[in-house]
Amino acid sequence: MKFFFVVFYLSFLIYPAEAVTTKMFKVLDTCARYRLGEIDANETIEKLKLKLTNSSNNQSKDLVRKYCSVFTPNEKIEF
Repeated sequence: MKFFFVVFYLSFLIYPAEAVTTKMFKVLDTCARYRLGEIDANETIEKLKLKLTNSSNNQSKDLVRKYCSVFTPNEKIEF
């Protein structure tokens, strides 16, 4: 009987770890698509759910560049 309780509680611990991995993949995928030019800066901001105070093109590119550079393991990659 204790075995079932242990399995039950462990199943709740696995779910948050999976959710974090899925969210990280979505962020990295969106940043990569922006880097490749598949989506523009405004679409990237919408997908990443970022808040933009000004709607100028330079500010949106700068916001995406700063946000995506945090998730990039190689510091030499420029967004």
